[in-house]
Order: sequence, then structure tokens, then C-alpha cells
Amino acid sequence: MGKPKRERTLPENEAKAISKMLRISPQKLNLVAQLIRGKKVASALADLEFSRKRISTEVRKCLESAIANAENNHDLDVDDLVVAEAHVGKALVIKRFSPRGRGRVGQILKPFSHLTIIVRQVEAAEAKA
Repeated sequence: MGKPKRERTLPENEAKAISKMLRISPQKLNLVAQLIRGKKVASALADLEFSRKRISTEVRKCLESAIANAENNHDLDVDDLVVAEAHVGKALVIKRFSPRGRGRVGQILKPFSHLTIIVRQVEAAEAKA
């Protein structure tokens, strides 16, 4: 029996992937997400491949997962995919303390982030424009 299948929230020409609990601040992750927004998937993968940011490998994994979801789960054409959205969210912040001079303490914040990538299939005429 089980529970009924959940309705699809995305349109038929979109697929998404989510990476949670990435150990980087949302501000730094957003710099890499800006790099791929609105680009064709092949171009975005190439940009992430040669990016010097540490987190670009995790973003690349998430993008590849979104592409695989589009291809395998939703039967979309990989060559027509564009990164429609890449948004970053805050996750938890681990707080650590480091001793400082005169008996004081320095707070160290270790933030985590969430990354959501949505790819959309567009027709060839729209992609060139």
C-alpha cells in the first residue's frame, strides 16, 4: 500500500539537485554559484573544472547530479540544458572558542551552507540568444 506519490513541484522541463551541509560560508559559496548561473551546462562544467576555489569540486558534483537527474529521471536532453537557478542557503554554524590574551576568549565561527541547482531544458533557438 504505502503512501501516495508526491506531486512534482518543478515544471516538466526542469530538474534539480541539492547539496546540503557544505563546509563553507554562504558568501563564499555564492561567488562560485554566480559563476555558473544562466550558462549552458557544458560551459558551466568547464568553468568549475578550472576554477581555483576549493568548493568548486563540490559545486561541480551537485551540477553533475542535476544533469544526471534530468537525463535519467525526467528524460531531458543534456545538450539543451541551462543552469536556470543556483541558490545558496545558510545551514548551521558551529561555534568554537580560542584563548586570547588577558584571560579573554576569541570566538571562531564555522558556517555551513546548502546549495540548490536547477537545470532547465531550453530549445536550441532560445539557448543561442
